Amino acid sequence: MKRSLSRWRRFDQARSIAELAEIARRRLPNFVYEYIHGGSDDEVSLANNRAVFDRYRFTPRTLTDVSHRDPGCTLFGRRISMPVVVGPTGFNGMVTKNGDTKLARAAAGRGIPFTLSNVSTVPLEEIATTPGGWQWMQIYFYRDRDYVAQLVHRCRESGYDTIVVTTDSAIYGNREWDARNYARPFVLDWRNKLHALSRPRWIKDVLYPEGIPTFKNLGDLLPPEDTSVKGAAAEIGRHLMPSLSWEDIRWLRDRWSGHLVIKGILSVEEACTAVEYGVDGIVLSNHGGRQLDSSVSPVEILPEVRKAVGDRLTLLLDGGFRRGSDILKARLLGADAVLLGRTTLYGLGAGGEAGVDHALGLLQGELDRNLGLLGCSCLAELDDSLMRRVGDA
Repeated sequence: MKRSLSRWRRFDQARSIAELAEIARRRLPNFVYEYIHGGSDDEVSLANNRAVFDRYRFTPRTLTDVSHRDPGCTLFGRRISMPVVVGPTGFNGMVTKNGDTKLARAAAGRGIPFTLSNVSTVPLEEIATTPGGWQWMQIYFYRDRDYVAQLVHRCRESGYDTIVVTTDSAIYGNREWDARNYARPFVLDWRNKLHALSRPRWIKDVLYPEGIPTFKNLGDLLPPEDTSVKGAAAEIGRHLMPSLSWEDIRWLRDRWSGHLVIKGILSVEEACTAVEYGVDGIVLSNHGGRQLDSSVSPVEILPEVRKAVGDRLTLLLDGGFRRGSDILKARLLGADAVLLGRTTLYGLGAGGEAGVDHALGLLQGELDRNLGLLGCSCLAELDDSLMRRVGDA
């Protein structure tokens, strides 16, 4: 009998993130799933983000007492249940109504931080009230500096303590497969229109009765007629700032006393520069393979960056994390924690808030199990003897 992921399996019966992705693919309109799933150009970076994990193999210890295990850790002085942060993802209201709220609640339920995207469809003030949550806010730098200053003020007033600045999107990447869904910019072709009509549950959830979701954190940046997900996408690109530089980071550092994290660094030199500018943490990221294709995987450069910055920065990364074993490999290579993007969106698409919780539960279970199989009771016991590089897979 040929192996296959059951097309009829419910999200709560999924045994892996890959299976959740398949369920999400069957539940969502093609253009929504493609936006989540695809990468730029030839998707070399997208594929390599996953392939890199196969270049490392565990060398576990046995005959150790692992009857009590704890995959938790400390991040910016706060205890979290596992070395995982839900990363910033935009347009989540097109996956399910109030998708950002559902992601935030699921993260809070699992005891990990949630990062709200600047291009979210739920107001940051509403996300800040999530019971038991630790909310971070992601921002882009726009040409309108007053808008950025106002956004920082809103974060401060709402109680956020961490801002994540994405620096690798001043110019949009070339996401060809996403673009192929449209007859012209932001107008679906007839095949995708018909496919969307074949998803009545999605239509009822996302489009009824208010219609296309609107961006809630872009304020005066956009004209009133261009606040919907459809209308604002083109407008946002005109406001992004290709001249973004370290002086802009200095400007923000002077105005923000909380934790400041830069997301998008893939250079040892820039990681060291971040220390000089008073940044608290960085996210090594190639934007999930959605920006510059053929860029290095964050995992590939992680050991060099850790060696260069030591303990002067909290070191995070994203890109291709689908298993608890992937997260453990990142920890062994020097990461403090990892950010999840597609992984939690697959859960969101497959089953809403409960689907996200299921995705996080799968990872947490794998972390706990694999930690014990390595012969460790906690993350602090991980050391270099437990893994080796075996070459390109």
